[in-house]
Amino acid sequence: MTDTRTPHAGTEITTELIRELLREQHPDLADLPLRLGARGWDNQLWRLGEDLAVRLPWATDSADELLRKEYAWVPGLAAGLPLPVPVPQRLGEPSESFPRPWLVTTWVPGSPADLSPATRAEDSADGLAAFLTALHRPAPEGAPVGGGRGGPLAAQTAPFLEGLAAATGMGLVPDPDAARALWEDAVAAPPWAGPPVWLHGDLHPANVLTEEGGFCGVIDFGELCAGDPACDLAAPWVLLPDGAADRFHRAYGPTADPATLRRARGWALWRAMGGLLIGEAGRRGRPGGKPSWGPPAARALHRLLASADAA
Repeated sequence: MTDTRTPHAGTEITTELIRELLREQHPDLADLPLRLGARGWDNQLWRLGEDLAVRLPWATDSADELLRKEYAWVPGLAAGLPLPVPVPQRLGEPSESFPRPWLVTTWVPGSPADLSPATRAEDSADGLAAFLTALHRPAPEGAPVGGGRGGPLAAQTAPFLEGLAAATGMGLVPDPDAARALWEDAVAAPPWAGPPVWLHGDLHPANVLTEEGGFCGVIDFGELCAGDPACDLAAPWVLLPDGAADRFHRAYGPTADPATLRRARGWALWRAMGGLLIGEAGRRGRPGGKPSWGPPAARALHRLLASADAA
């Protein structure tokens, strides 16, 4: 269920290294102010001047392919999205100094929602619905396919059940039977019959930015792919304040059918279970864990079980 990758730096990423890379490949940017912004699951983010950022892979081998995918596809999507997103500006190629690709992107200000959750229910529901309405348009031939995301939910059953068992053993799931029943209902829902649509693929709280209680940006398009919109439509239960999911569904332009909503609940449960385990690993000080992921995942699980009771 959870990704057990342990972050490994390989080459130590420092201010001096990044300046050397910029001097070698993008010398017009080399003298801009530079400071560490964040260490994410796959990449480190360094702020470059006021308007740019440098993203370098530091933990996982797959990050190289994801960065190249963002560089190829995100610029064409960004202009049609109502929330700011980091738009790749330059691609850094592997070199003797750093043997992996890297990006220069635009900088998107805001606080990640795992640290500063959305609190303005109506505004955040409307903002998320507008973003996904704009993004969920039919993808062109040749669009990337997700590694399971956007595909059949049933393919995630074995890792989900493994994660559910682990989280239950840690006392993180108040009603595992209800969680299993919700999953079984989601897997039994009719599959997506429409064309593959563009998906962000990774809408968890650390990848959505907030300001003054509302959403102000969406980051990390490494999982960008085409497929079933139910994968992204998990987001209302994962990101919004209590009671805001219904408003989201009224505002979402394509109007999700009942089967899609059932699958979306399953994807939300899948994401909540992963967040619980990664959060608990962080709380226990284990490598790769992120303690800030636990509380929003627990809130999402509560909302999902409550929505199943009300259905």
